[in-house]
Amino acid sequence: MRADEALALLDRLLPGRTFSNLQETVFSQVWEGKTYAEIADNCGYDHSYIRDVGFRLWQALSESLNQKVSKSNIRAVLERHARSQSNPAPTLATLPEVSKLLPEWELPNGPVPLQSRFYVERPPLEIQARAELLKPGSLIRLKAPRQMGKTSLLRRLVAHGQANHMRCVTLSLHRADRQIFADLDLFLRWFCANISYQLGLEPDLERRWHSDIGSKVSCTAYLEDYVLPQADTPLLIALDEVNELFAYPKISAEFLPLLRSWYEDAREIEVWGRVHWILSHATEVYVPLQLHQSPFNVGLALRLPPFTLAQVQDLACRHQLPWAAGSDGAQKLLSLLQVVSYRPGLVRLALYAMAQGNLSLEQLIEEASTQSGIYSDHLRELLAALYPHPNLQVAFRHVIESAAPVALEPIAAYRLESLGLVTLSKNLATSSCELYRQYFLAFLPPSLSSTYG
Repeated sequence: MRADEALALLDRLLPGRTFSNLQETVFSQVWEGKTYAEIADNCGYDHSYIRDVGFRLWQALSESLNQKVSKSNIRAVLERHARSQSNPAPTLATLPEVSKLLPEWELPNGPVPLQSRFYVERPPLEIQARAELLKPGSLIRLKAPRQMGKTSLLRRLVAHGQANHMRCVTLSLHRADRQIFADLDLFLRWFCANISYQLGLEPDLERRWHSDIGSKVSCTAYLEDYVLPQADTPLLIALDEVNELFAYPKISAEFLPLLRSWYEDAREIEVWGRVHWILSHATEVYVPLQLHQSPFNVGLALRLPPFTLAQVQDLACRHQLPWAAGSDGAQKLLSLLQVVSYRPGLVRLALYAMAQGNLSLEQLIEEASTQSGIYSDHLRELLAALYPHPNLQVAFRHVIESAAPVALEPIAAYRLESLGLVTLSKNLATSSCELYRQYFLAFLPPSLSSTYG
C-alpha cells in the first residue's frame, strides 16, 4: 500500500476529521520508514514537536480501531485493516446482539477521558483542588512526573471551573513551536494571542503592543485593558507542562516573575481577582528565581502521589479482574506494582492488557521490560529521548547501576526528572521505576567514560 492510499484509508477511518499538511507529511514519511529526527530535519521542526504530532495521530487511530497503534506498527495495522475490509470474516464481536454484551474497554492512551469510569480519585487531592479553584485569585500547582495523571486531573479541574460558570483557557506549552521560545516578545505575543482565540476574541496585538514600554508591560496592559474586561465571568487559565519553559532560562526568568506579579495583583486590582490559575509541571523549577519572584512558592501545591494498593484493586475490579480482589489478589498485584512503582499510567495499561484476556499477570511481568512487552512503545520513546544526549545516557546509566542514590549535575538531574526516569530526594537521584531500570540496563550502552565514577 502506498502512502497516498494509506492516507485515503485514514480519511475513511476518521470521518469528519481534517488533517493538517504537517500531519499528512509526518504520516507519509513514517509510512516510508523515516524516523522522527529525519522528518524534523526535512520539515524544519523540533524533533519533540514532530514526535508530538505523530503521537496525536496514533492516539486518534488507536481510539478508532480500538487497538494500540504506534509508529512501529502503523503499516501492519492499516494493511491488516484493509484486508479485513476487502474480505470480512464474521466474528462474534461483529454480531450486534453479542457485541452489546462485551465490555467496552478504554485504551489507556493519554489523559483519562472526563466521563471515564476508569478514573481513580486520590483523596483528598481532588477535594482540595476543587475547593481552592473557586476562591478569588486562586493558584493551584500540580507537580508529578510523567504517567502520574497530571493532565487528567488538570482537565477535570477545568471542567469543574466550567461547571461553575468560569471561562476557561488551557495552554499546553509542549505544543508551542520551538521558535516561540527564542524571544520573550514572541512568547508573550503567543501567550496573549492564544488566550484571545480561546475566548473568542479577535487578537488586537498590533494596535495594543508597544515596543517603547517593553514586552512585559505590553502583555500586562493587553490582558488588563482588553481581554479581562470582556470576560464577564471569572477566568481560569490552565498552563500544562510549564516545565517546558525551564529549558529556556531567559524566557523563564522573565515570564515566571510576571506570572507571580499577576497573582499578587489579585489582592488589589479587581480584574486580576477574577483570574484563577492552574500550573502543571513535572519537575522543580531549575531557573534561579528570588523567593518573591517565583510562582512556585504561592497558592496550593499538590504533589500527585502514586496509586495505593487499594486503589489498584478498585481499578482492577472496574476492569472485571476478579482474581485481584481480597488479600490473595493483593499479593498477586504486588508483584506487578513492584515493577511499575504504582504509577497510574503504567498500572492502567497493565490492567487493560489483562482485561482483554490474552495476557496473564505472570507473562506480563516477565515481558514487561522487553521489546515484546506491553510497555515497549513507551520505553522506546524514552530511549529515543535519551539518544541525542550522551551526557544524559551516562548520568542515567550511573543511576541504575548504583546501589545507592547518586548525586547528579543539576541540569542532567532536571532533564532526567522531567522525563520521569529519576526521583530526586534533595540532591540525590534514584531510578523512579524498576521497569525503567531493567529496560535501560539492557538497552543503554555501557559507559566508556563517565564524570560520575
